[in-house]
Amino acid sequence: MNSKPLSNIQQELLNLYEMDIDEKDLLHIKDYLAQFFLQKAIDEADKIWDVKNYSNELMDEW
Repeated sequence: MNSKPLSNIQQELLNLYEMDIDEKDLLHIKDYLAQFFLQKAIDEADKIWDVKNYSNELMDEW
């Protein structure tokens, strides 16, 4: 079997397993992660719009 070392995020998440996290806190963490990755996706889309000179008017035409 070919084992890969854990990524930094996997290592950090494993540290959470040692803690007894309240359900409310767990939901907050999930929401934070979702918002974080949503913002990264938006930022990348914004870059593409800038490079390709997209506009709201163009989106309306499409």
